[in-house]
Amino acid sequence: MAKKSSIEKNKNRTKLVARFAAKRAALKAIADDQTKTIEERFEARLKLAALPRNSAKNRLKLRCEVSGRSRAVYRKLKMSRIALRELGNKGLIPGLVKSSW
Repeated sequence: MAKKSSIEKNKNRTKLVARFAAKRAALKAIADDQTKTIEERFEARLKLAALPRNSAKNRLKLRCEVSGRSRAVYRKLKMSRIALRELGNKGLIPGLVKSSW
């Protein structure tokens, strides 16, 4: 099990990303628009830099929904390899069969 603080920190980041997503997208569109003047684009970059760092989407960490583990997490299932194996062995994941030969 991952530390509770790490899990909570990531949850707070998720909320910040959702809250600032529209504002961040609008500022990025202005900053990348070549038809705008350099002053307008620079001002948009400054406003973008003034936003909280944790509101950037790339600061999010993909974590396992079951254990909170941050490594070896399958995106489609939102589950780590260890949790996937445990639940698969118990027969709780439909269609997942442990191979044997």
